[in-house]
Amino acid sequence: MKIGVIKERKTPPDFRVPLVPEHCAQLLDLYLGLELCVEQSDMRSYTDDEYKRFHIPVTDNMSDCDVLMGVKEVPPSALIPNKTYLFFSHTIKKQPYNRHLLQEVLKKQIRLIDYECLKDEKGQRLIGFGRFAGIVGAYNALRGWGLRIGKFNLKPAHQCLDSKDLYAQLENLDWGNLRVVLTGGGRVAYGVIETLHAAGFKQIDWPAFISGEGEGNVFTQIEYPVYNRRKDGTAFTKQDFYVHPELFESDFHRFMHHADIYIAGHFWSSVAPRFFTSDDLLSPDNRIQLIADISCDIDGPIPSTIRASSIAEPFYGYNPQSQKESAPFDASSITVMAVDNLPCELPRDASDDFSKTLTSTIIPLLINEPDHAILQRATIVENGI
Repeated sequence: MKIGVIKERKTPPDFRVPLVPEHCAQLLDLYLGLELCVEQSDMRSYTDDEYKRFHIPVTDNMSDCDVLMGVKEVPPSALIPNKTYLFFSHTIKKQPYNRHLLQEVLKKQIRLIDYECLKDEKGQRLIGFGRFAGIVGAYNALRGWGLRIGKFNLKPAHQCLDSKDLYAQLENLDWGNLRVVLTGGGRVAYGVIETLHAAGFKQIDWPAFISGEGEGNVFTQIEYPVYNRRKDGTAFTKQDFYVHPELFESDFHRFMHHADIYIAGHFWSSVAPRFFTSDDLLSPDNRIQLIADISCDIDGPIPSTIRASSIAEPFYGYNPQSQKESAPFDASSITVMAVDNLPCELPRDASDDFSKTLTSTIIPLLINEPDHAILQRATIVENGI
């Protein structure tokens, strides 16, 4: 088998890679007969020379590869027929903007394996960039807070060399008894927790949080059984929530009275209750002044997420009175951070983490068991079907 790492061709550019040089070399040592090459690129965070130092060939011709790996969608015109591709295709929800991509994959008899669909028997995702979305999202939330109160101005995450440099920016800062509520329980949420711990925040349980307990800078993590309740007042059960979400309503408002920052790191379905309304943000009891929406569901559960923001301009304001965008740090508005490609701010660290999992869990299946159930479940298209 010959595996090729393709260059990223999307605009704006993405500097991440699916396989870093060191892991490429490890794979070649492990698997006799495996070949690897990398497509020439002057954009990626790991340079061509870094691959060459590990004796990985760099080339402009990927036509002799069996498997081609990237990160973001491949432009339809760049697809090579009769190959196996792995990338985040953004086609599984029948996204209209990638319809032509899917049509071209079918036409060119490509096997498309989507990283997002690589899951175990329990439906848990095996690979992704979620941890670094959480790490950077939480950092941006704290950076935004410093700008909002005019107390400090942290270096933007994308200007940090790596996560160690990012964490170093958070040392010895006076957050002023800041209280943070976090929703979610997956990789994103635990990336957020890493950053909050690095900033010196203490985690407390949610009953203590809504009772106003906890000294200094504190945060609490909550999942959907806590921020949803049955409308009829009966006990919450997961099965009921999955089968009959219309019987439930949000119970998040009780956290709005005790949090300065809300960080959203959850998965949300459109059939589930929305978290709160603009009127809730206007309530005198609402304490939240900054919302870092890592999930970034436009027109979703959080009314202030009216658009995605960018790495260059991560913050905007949301005026709950007019329900329109305003200046990022206007006193009468909520500061919003809704960058939808957060891992791109730490491309080397994010790539290394992703590559490590890809090397240990997915590539062995590709080499030894290409028809394994994990790969089949993640195959969007194969043999023109």
